[in-house]
Amino acid sequence: MYTPIQSSKLFEQIAEQIEERILRGELRSGDRLPSERELSEQFGASRTAVREAMKTLAQRGLVDMRPGRGTIVINATSRAMQQTLELMVRVGREDGYANLVELRELLEPGIAALAATRATEEHLQRLRAVVEQMDASLHDVDAYIAADNDFHRTLATASGNRLILTFVDSIVDLLSEQRKHISRIGGAMERAQYHHKRILEALSRRDAEAARAAMQEHLRQVRQDLETANRG
Repeated sequence: MYTPIQSSKLFEQIAEQIEERILRGELRSGDRLPSERELSEQFGASRTAVREAMKTLAQRGLVDMRPGRGTIVINATSRAMQQTLELMVRVGREDGYANLVELRELLEPGIAALAATRATEEHLQRLRAVVEQMDASLHDVDAYIAADNDFHRTLATASGNRLILTFVDSIVDLLSEQRKHISRIGGAMERAQYHHKRILEALSRRDAEAARAAMQEHLRQVRQDLETANRG
């Protein structure tokens, strides 16, 4: 699995090999790394070198060293971005929400267009299931918002770009708050659902430009509903 190495800085090369596997997606958030002894044997290096490598990866926000539980792959980068964005939005909540919509208007139409060309059948099946879940949750705000988040996260996954998924994951809590704020407006979830279905139809046809346009219309409606909610 790993390549035996020889160097005066063994721990750096060990850290680089493991980091590369994380970046390639071979190791995912939540995965547990082999024990210190097992890694020492795989790398042909001392346990001291392995321990230093784990410390290096922890400093980079790629693993969490948990006493009694081992070393777990994490995505601290996404969490750090999330905390920063949340703080920026909450400093001026109404302006922050408007800025969040503007950011989404710049990025999400492109995400939808990418997803239309790259989505697998599994992605499409997941999106169909989520749309059905939203249909069944129109009178349950929390369940609807959870499914709405899932819809947009699945689009990000279907784009095939890990940075896009990291970005969407970093704003999911902000989106939940914004959606709850907007849900106070009568018919907001039904309007959003109309647009979700148009986006899904475009994806099912593999029509990138139609997906882009449908997402643009969806976000225009979000902006209008947000403005109404803010006035209320």
